[in-house]
Amino acid sequence: MFKVSSKGRYAVKAVYELALHAGRGPLTVGSIAHAQNIPEQYLEQLMPSLKRAGIVHGMRGAQGGYQLAGRPDQVSVRDVVQAVEGRIVVADCAGVEGSGCAETNWCIGPDVWVRVQEAVDEAMSQITMEQLLREQRLVARQKIEGLGLAKTATGEGG
Repeated sequence: MFKVSSKGRYAVKAVYELALHAGRGPLTVGSIAHAQNIPEQYLEQLMPSLKRAGIVHGMRGAQGGYQLAGRPDQVSVRDVVQAVEGRIVVADCAGVEGSGCAETNWCIGPDVWVRVQEAVDEAMSQITMEQLLREQRLVARQKIEGLGLAKTATGEGG
């Protein structure tokens, strides 16, 4: 089964939290972990990989923590997952020129799995933190409207 591990999922959640606070200073690992329900010790192990990949900046000191290194529209889910897990490969024969598969000369697998690999890479590359922020704001707005809170908050409800 093709599956992004908890490292990849937690890293995306952490970077999403940093994107939520972009431009407002660093966040501590503890605050990121609490906000996104990530075990703090686990997150402490992931942040150096994200820093090495240039996705986050770390700052020391009393006011230190982590912040997004670039703009939310410049960071994709693929960038984040690759930073902590390495290249995502859907099948051995979908790697570089079918490396890892002894049957590439006669097997139809590479024809299938290379295309699937390209589709996964493309989909994960197109999902940016900015896109996730916009989508989550829309979901939150729809939930509020669904509860009727928007009308009562504006005085329109009865």
